[in-house]
Amino acid sequence: MDVLSTIGGGIISFFGYVQNLGVSVVMPIILFIFGVVLKAGVGKSLRAGLTVGVGFIGLNLVIDLMGGNLGPAVQQMSERFGLSLSVIDVGWPAAAAIAFASQVGAVAIPVCLLVNIIMLLLNATQTIDIDIWDYWHFAFTGALVAILTGSQTIGIVAMIFNEMIILVLGDYTAPGLAKYNDLPGISLPHGFTAAFVPTSIVLNKIIDLIPGLNKIEIDMSTLQKRFGVLGEPILVGTVLGLIIGFVAGKDVAGTLALGVILGAVLVLIPKMAAMLMEGLIPISDAASEFITKRFQNRGKIYIGLDSAVGIGHPTALAVSLVLVPLAVFVAVLLPGNRVLPFADLAVFPWMFVLIIPIVKNNGFRALIIGFLTVAVGLWIATDLAPSITQAAINANFAIPAGADQISSICDGANPLTWAIYRLHGLGYVGIAIVGAIAVAMSVVNRIRIVKEAKASS
Repeated sequence: MDVLSTIGGGIISFFGYVQNLGVSVVMPIILFIFGVVLKAGVGKSLRAGLTVGVGFIGLNLVIDLMGGNLGPAVQQMSERFGLSLSVIDVGWPAAAAIAFASQVGAVAIPVCLLVNIIMLLLNATQTIDIDIWDYWHFAFTGALVAILTGSQTIGIVAMIFNEMIILVLGDYTAPGLAKYNDLPGISLPHGFTAAFVPTSIVLNKIIDLIPGLNKIEIDMSTLQKRFGVLGEPILVGTVLGLIIGFVAGKDVAGTLALGVILGAVLVLIPKMAAMLMEGLIPISDAASEFITKRFQNRGKIYIGLDSAVGIGHPTALAVSLVLVPLAVFVAVLLPGNRVLPFADLAVFPWMFVLIIPIVKNNGFRALIIGFLTVAVGLWIATDLAPSITQAAINANFAIPAGADQISSICDGANPLTWAIYRLHGLGYVGIAIVGAIAVAMSVVNRIRIVKEAKASS
């Protein structure tokens, strides 16, 4: 028994060390090993891994630039209009730290890796999810369920169900991702981004049924062709930055600076995302070739990645910047909401990566769905705040001064996390419902994969 405990502790310590390295270090190492195993060549694999690492570093720098300037602007807006809410949005870095510091989070990486492997062997998914850093989304769900139910085991089960559902959604959205986001061979089994797929599909269908509204279409590429330089992302970002700066009450210099910075963000994020894709394409091609040669009825294989590779889409970025000031005022006017959006305003583009293919790049529909998603998300974040606060206390995370509780937009406003959390609160009936949904989705996905593989053989 002592030997098993030592081995188990060693495994958990190893994955904890890997987790602490961060995505910009872990991803190049994983991709290099992956490429060599798939016989892509040592040199090509090394270059691919390092290119992805550089892309993530560049992307993080730009996102920090955006968040570091949007955050103070939002704070100025709050102070200027006397906005005061008692639940503070502490941001995804805090949420990730809380998730991985939980008992469920301690085993998240090895358990989620095992689940992904089993689903691949059973043909229940086409996604090889190498984005192990973002397993924290699944761990976050599990940690909240463990607090609600008082059982770490049930928390781990909830984490597994969450991953199964997200892997299937990643497969389902991959073709649209290739068509509308120009990301072939990639899926996004991201616990935050993919969670908005079901609700977005429903809302998009509802818009289809509304006369007049279903005819409105705004396409960034069409705007650029029609208005020339005025429709380019750099101008769109600059104008939105100037508006946000004006609403925040910044002086002329501060407003101009914010405009230029957000214009730069809309230019630089797509370039960093393109660099990520440059590194991923040879590994993706090698994976598809490897699987095709060695397995039957396996169909196309996708490399599962962080949604960061898709946030450079101009429509996603433009809609996200429009929603930033709106989200703050909606938070104040929304009855029953207690969450002040702040630290996670920079994650709005992640919300839209998979909404864009669903609405076929229609910026108008993306804005409508995004607005409704943010509004409902604030209610969800309010409802989850007590458990998130307790999880933070359990992880020895300091609650900000002046805040009654904490929450986040990512993943505190996550509709899938909330649904799993609330269903598990119903006891074994709720657990059975979530499990039945996860298994049913996996079975239907397997049927589709086998059918498509036979048709293409």
